[in-house]
Amino acid sequence: MTKRFLQALPCALVALALSCASVTPTFRTSDRNAITTLLDEQRVAWNRGDISAFMEGYAHNEELVFTSGAQIRRGWQATHDRYLERYGTNSSTMGTLAFEVIDLKSLGADGAVMLGRWSLADLPEPASGVFTIVFERRPEGWRIVHDHTSSDPQS
Repeated sequence: MTKRFLQALPCALVALALSCASVTPTFRTSDRNAITTLLDEQRVAWNRGDISAFMEGYAHNEELVFTSGAQIRRGWQATHDRYLERYGTNSSTMGTLAFEVIDLKSLGADGAVMLGRWSLADLPEPASGVFTIVFERRPEGWRIVHDHTSSDPQS
């Protein structure tokens, strides 16, 4: 019995490994599209003055990290409150947001990092800058879990 078991064990382990590998999710074109769609939905929400809808792109938890203006904020609520404090909820005070995606790389099956540029037009002083965003696949879909945004120097 032991000899048969030992002979069959390598085959069983290979079969087990192959079955596990076949169900492991991978980062696909559909994931890339879902992430860029999320960013576009944020842009549209911003441009209509809807901070609440804009914030739906962020993970709604205390682990969220948002860095801007040399300040690190942790948590969805702190990020939300900072946006409200800085821009209000009126599209005339928020400007017109645009994004340029420079690069989007997977960080395994359930993560991605995006490098890009942002710009705000239709304000007394237009602004622009760069961002690095980390996305995580969550039960509710792809969400931003880390956002590092900086402004271009004022000329």
